Amino acid sequence: MPQLGLLHGRAWAVLFGQLRRPPGAVCIRAVHSHSQVAEAALATQLKPHQEKSNFIIKTPKGTRDLSPQQMVVREKILDMVVSCFKRHGAKGLDTPAFELKETLTEKYGEDSGLIYDLKDQGGELLSLRYDLTVPFARYLAMNKVKKMKRYHVGKVWRRESPTIAQGRYREFCQCDFDIAGQFDPMIPDAECLKIMCEILSGLQLGDFLIKVNDRRILDGIFAVCGVPESKFHAICSSVDKLDKMSWKDVRHEMVAKKGLAAEIADRIGDYVQCHGGVSLVKQMFQDPRLSQNKQALEGLGDLKLLFEYLTLFGIAEKISFDLSLARGLDYYTGVIYEAVLLQTPAHAEEEPLNVGSVAAGGRYDGLVGMFDPKGHNVPCVGLSIGVERIFSIVEQRMKTFGEKIRTTETQVFVATPQKNFLQERLKLIAELWDAGIKAELMYKNNPKLLTQLHYCENMGIPLVVIIGEQELKEGVIKLRSVASREEVAITRENLVAEIQKRLSES
Repeated sequence: MPQLGLLHGRAWAVLFGQLRRPPGAVCIRAVHSHSQVAEAALATQLKPHQEKSNFIIKTPKGTRDLSPQQMVVREKILDMVVSCFKRHGAKGLDTPAFELKETLTEKYGEDSGLIYDLKDQGGELLSLRYDLTVPFARYLAMNKVKKMKRYHVGKVWRRESPTIAQGRYREFCQCDFDIAGQFDPMIPDAECLKIMCEILSGLQLGDFLIKVNDRRILDGIFAVCGVPESKFHAICSSVDKLDKMSWKDVRHEMVAKKGLAAEIADRIGDYVQCHGGVSLVKQMFQDPRLSQNKQALEGLGDLKLLFEYLTLFGIAEKISFDLSLARGLDYYTGVIYEAVLLQTPAHAEEEPLNVGSVAAGGRYDGLVGMFDPKGHNVPCVGLSIGVERIFSIVEQRMKTFGEKIRTTETQVFVATPQKNFLQERLKLIAELWDAGIKAELMYKNNPKLLTQLHYCENMGIPLVVIIGEQELKEGVIKLRSVASREEVAITRENLVAEIQKRLSES
């Protein structure tokens, strides 16, 4: 009954109002009314489609298409990231693009308002995934997995105000690496930081710094400064804004908007404006107030051990203990970290580009237990690479230097100088494809040779094989180098081997 789908709200009321009256002529009116309402609803639905002149073709706010050139760059970045994850022993995993709304609620603190809810489609309230971490925790609990090292590349959605120039979107790709399981302290955490260093160094984005802190230290600071426990999360989210706002503005938010006493805010300010290396960790151990807090001492003890491992990995100079780092997500329970570029341009000619953090992560030991019926926890630590922001930097760099990008991987083009040679070209290209060679031909019966050669030059295809009457008669194929324009005759049976030899040398 497709017509019924067109009736909404008042239309149903009108129809049922007519049907409740005595039978007879009124029933005919009801049928007419039903028909008229359905026609009116249909006309309303079709009207936007008829007014094509007013329709603006565009992508939704905060999203974008990626051109073939952009896809080449993106795939290279993703390949480098994933190969690093695999080098460290991670397995691949995928989860649905949407989850039960209940799965995602109360996991992201103030950011929960950014979750995209879907319209009810038959009994289940659903939301688009906000990140890849919560679905991973749900997967571990659902499948009773106690130990896993996984990577996941996928899209996530956030209903925030997009700033495209800074690589911030409503739909974007995340690349996550996580280690789940009960292990000795700080060994997996140190490996996560090593992975971040390897990826950021490999992408050659310029100098970077990884800020490290611990949520237990932050909670300890809030406790010794006099913050009521009920306000910990709210004050933590304010501290998290220190990378974008001055301390003066953050203090104002704490006092004026979140009701914190001014003297407590000032005490917090004494701590959160500190940053340094392992020497700051030692200094905090001696702090008269902080050294009295058990949680803070646990966090400081783990950070001291972490710095020992980071020194052994040879990356300690890239790490800064930064007490302002808060990471706004509610599920973090221990060490947290965030990578920022110190100077985006790797070359003097480039314009600076403010993209914020390019990688982040931390420890979340209680998240899996939220999904387990018996509350059994699986300790986890992980990281996420900000692919969109990295892509913005690489893309701008390529524009600055006018780098040309090949959008295909075609190695050989099959050409002919003569008419009526389509069948021979098709047989020849099938041989190349069957040998695993990436090859193309022109989809015309009788293409001009010059047009075919120009196409190869424009697309960066390195080799051309040419077949014509003379070659067919002699049982050879001409092999042409596009760059040098040199041609040699190769016997048909040796063609594949010769092409593979040349490709291996290039």
